[in-house]
Amino acid sequence: MGVALDKAIKEIILPVIERSVSIASKTTKEIILKDYATESDYSAANRSARLMVGTLAGSLAHVTCKEPLRVALLSHLRSLTQNLASNSETLEQIVQILINDNLDLGCASIESVAARKAVDSIEGEITQSFSQQRKKREAAGPTYYDSFAYAQGPFAPVPEVFHTKAESPAQQRVYEEFVHVWQSSHGQSVGAASSGTAAVSSNFGVPRAYSPSLAQASSGFLSAQTAPLTLTQPTELVYEELIPGASQLSSDSPAQVGTSDSSGWLGGTIGDASTSPPLMSNDLPAGGIMDLNVMTPPPATFPDNLGSGLPDTLSTGDAMERYEQVSQKLEVLIAKDGKDVEIQSVVAEVPDILLKCVNRDEAALAVAQKVFKSLYDNTSNSGSVMWFLATLVAIRDVCKLVVKELTNWVIYSDDEKKFNSEIIFALIRSDLLDVREYNVQLAKLIDGGRNKIATEFAMSLVQTLITQDSASISELQDVVDVLSKISRRSGSPELMQQVNEIARNNANNAPGFAFGKDKKVLPNRANKEENSVNDATVADSVAFQDQVAHLFSEWCQICDHPNASDAAYSRYVMQLQHIGLLKGDEFTERFFRILTELAVAHSVVSEQINAPGGLSQQSSHISYFPIDSYSKLVSVVIKNCSVEIGPNKGSLLPKILSVTIRVIQKDAEEKKASFNPRPYFRLFINWLNDLSTSELHHDGANFQVLAAFANAFHVLQPSRIPSMSFAWLELVSHRTFMARLLTGNSQKGWPFFQRLLIDLFKFMEPYLRTADLLEPVHLMYKGTMRVLLVLLHDFPEFLCDYHFSFCDVIPSSCIQMRNVILSAFPRNMRLPDPSTPNLKIDLLAEISLPPRIMSDVDGALKLKHMKVDVDE
Repeated sequence: MGVALDKAIKEIILPVIERSVSIASKTTKEIILKDYATESDYSAANRSARLMVGTLAGSLAHVTCKEPLRVALLSHLRSLTQNLASNSETLEQIVQILINDNLDLGCASIESVAARKAVDSIEGEITQSFSQQRKKREAAGPTYYDSFAYAQGPFAPVPEVFHTKAESPAQQRVYEEFVHVWQSSHGQSVGAASSGTAAVSSNFGVPRAYSPSLAQASSGFLSAQTAPLTLTQPTELVYEELIPGASQLSSDSPAQVGTSDSSGWLGGTIGDASTSPPLMSNDLPAGGIMDLNVMTPPPATFPDNLGSGLPDTLSTGDAMERYEQVSQKLEVLIAKDGKDVEIQSVVAEVPDILLKCVNRDEAALAVAQKVFKSLYDNTSNSGSVMWFLATLVAIRDVCKLVVKELTNWVIYSDDEKKFNSEIIFALIRSDLLDVREYNVQLAKLIDGGRNKIATEFAMSLVQTLITQDSASISELQDVVDVLSKISRRSGSPELMQQVNEIARNNANNAPGFAFGKDKKVLPNRANKEENSVNDATVADSVAFQDQVAHLFSEWCQICDHPNASDAAYSRYVMQLQHIGLLKGDEFTERFFRILTELAVAHSVVSEQINAPGGLSQQSSHISYFPIDSYSKLVSVVIKNCSVEIGPNKGSLLPKILSVTIRVIQKDAEEKKASFNPRPYFRLFINWLNDLSTSELHHDGANFQVLAAFANAFHVLQPSRIPSMSFAWLELVSHRTFMARLLTGNSQKGWPFFQRLLIDLFKFMEPYLRTADLLEPVHLMYKGTMRVLLVLLHDFPEFLCDYHFSFCDVIPSSCIQMRNVILSAFPRNMRLPDPSTPNLKIDLLAEISLPPRIMSDVDGALKLKHMKVDVDE
């Protein structure tokens, strides 16, 4: 058998090797020179060339030689056995058995020689081309590329975007996939072929994954048992004749390959080794996809705010990178004196980032520290200070630890920061400092007047609070007491004595409605210990609540009067201004917060009274009169009043919306499943009807109103308050909001509505991805599809401009939803008739017009770390 196999291989191997190596080398050379025309790392090109050419040549040789080798083996075996005295039928059966058992061994020998020969030849063929490239590159600089690769006929008309560039890891993986092609082509091979292939491929520099699996090697060992004495000489003879020294490359005999070699380089015995091939460095683990599905949280625990459309969570480092991008946009807008609405939308991105973080508190504190530093770095710019404060307030709403840490940062910072009265006052007024703790620490710093800088700073701070925020004086009682003692000393400035006298009077004789912070009453020093427990649980002073309730009752009577007129409304608003409740300060916020709570409470109570058995969720007889009266009051106030908010004059609307949002969040958190969104829905609809208009001459003011509502709806998105999902969808798609936002002010409202749609898709994504459409979710899906169909019919350009960002969030399995978005085309475009004879798309006039892409494509690519690869 050995002689027959030797003669058969010698007879056919030369033309097979020559043809296979020639085709594989020429193909590999052309592709490698094109793909690596701009690559400076020639070692990567050489490795890719070896991977590709070895696979191509070996596979081609294996396929080409199999039948010729079978015929040659049959011929030589018959000639060698014709003189044997035996039954011809039995002899023919033995010949066929020997051919079947050794055919794959012969093919593997030829395949191994072809692979080795091709690897040796490709290095010589591409070395000369790369040497020329290197010389030209050194002479021309780093911009050199091989123009020949681009000048070839088939590649000349290819658009620039498809021209080759530097290889990315993903592109490099294409060449490594030739390893898996090699393996799959041997799936049906027996062990003798595997043994031969493993012996050579593991020696000419190709990774071990090039070699077949161990299961094939074990089956080869079993088949090798049929002729243990005749399997050694043929392959060694062929290697030695064709490639001098080839016997050193495959020192193990085929019989040894079946035993020792397969267990040697795989690092174990056949019984212990895995039948799976070794993984490449860039390969995913075999179960990677299943692991992702297991790790994906169910819809009920889906993250609060999902980034970029996929359910990725962010680390603290990722959050810092995302904040840097937001910070840059914020700085640009401030430098360009951008509109408040635009800057507010950028600031609103910060809590969205933090809500995606795995460790929310850690990320919030890291970002807050960055903002705190920027706050002090821009003290000369009042606009920057205001927006950095707004950013800190947004972070505080996400993480309550920020207030405590900010207080510590102020207390333990250097004197320049510690005694900056403007910044400290702004932090106190924004509720960003724990004033009680700060009061104690500042009193210690004064040190009885010995610390002159601290004493002067405390005087300046108290004086500012007296004139601009007198309610906070009661929180700095220790500081006031220390300053009072200092003022009684001889030689103290007269101004200091006057200021401290005023401060003590304000602290001890605060009006009944001058309550403290949102969650506690701040008592006077005289009764601080006595009432501390009770005050911690009281939201507002009883006197102020009674006063607001009485005012609200008067307003309801005015609204209910049959002869109510605009004059009566104006007189009531003037009364509120005279009392001091419409100044835009914290008293204004508390006034409208109590009004909101009262209106909602009266409506819900009326519902419970009308419902049988007190089951309010089953009753539809809710009384909307309190809600309608309150919404009318807000509308009248906004139309007749403007307040001083920071350095700019502005409407009360953003403040009232902010108060309403906090009331809704608190109500939803406390009531959970029993939360009733209908009063709030009615409230927003009334405001949209009263405050927005479709008249063109009010377009600018109308946009400001709609943008404020858009920001409010973004905060109330379903991912944060799921129990308000249906009301939210009805609000954002209402005719008084969606249509006016998309039609007015030169499409400036489009980014706001795009953000709301993204919020909706993010909320639906976990349910759609898992096809978990229970009845409520299915109803929500139908509502979403109806909104998309309205947009497709009335605003197709909107879907066209933002289709990238929409499809990036919608799961790929939602074919219907994605098709609705992708089927949109501009209304002024006339689609060509596909049945037109000789229709050529590239000749259409519209093909030369670049599409308008409004989505943040760069941001999406950076988020997935693909920007560099795409740019290359």
